[in-house]
Amino acid sequence: MIKTERDLFQVNNTEGEQTTDEAIFADFIRGDSAALGILYDRYGLLVYRLIYRMLKNNSEAEDLTQEIFLTLQEKPNYNPQRGSFYTYLMMLTRSRTIDKIRSKKSQGNLLHNLGKIKDLIGKENKANPIDIASTEEREIQVKNALQYLSDNQRKILELSYYEGLSQSEISEILEIPLGTVKTHSRRGLIILRKNLQNLIT
Repeated sequence: MIKTERDLFQVNNTEGEQTTDEAIFADFIRGDSAALGILYDRYGLLVYRLIYRMLKNNSEAEDLTQEIFLTLQEKPNYNPQRGSFYTYLMMLTRSRTIDKIRSKKSQGNLLHNLGKIKDLIGKENKANPIDIASTEEREIQVKNALQYLSDNQRKILELSYYEGLSQSEISEILEIPLGTVKTHSRRGLIILRKNLQNLIT
């Protein structure tokens, strides 16, 4: 089994240290559940450091480290004929981290635009009736879009983007699995994009 986040820095290579990564991964494919734990012990800290170097965020680096090893567990696509396990793991780590950076940028743009809409709605508009009507329409659209979110989606987005909490922290606060937090966050943003497309483009 993969170790929890509190074990992240407990690197222990005594078990299987004389065995190649490729052989250990092959054992995992054959059903040895402890094999992936050995690889985690060998490379968990290295993966974390690479992610942290790119994200500059401890909580996000911990979350993504766990995600990468869960990916190895759920989708063991490594092929030893294409290169070493180490090279594959580093490429996977870099790719997933770049995806994370792009996702954060996209989500940040969305929330920035939503913030501008909120500011516009909150201002007293003394312009002509056409401008006032336009602002009222935006307010209605934002309210309607938020109604499409479930309670959990709304709570998670608020905690993440307004309180600055990591997804792991949100998981602990709401007492729901980390995977559920990620799913609600992703689906909530998709719903907002869909229903506010004309306001955020």
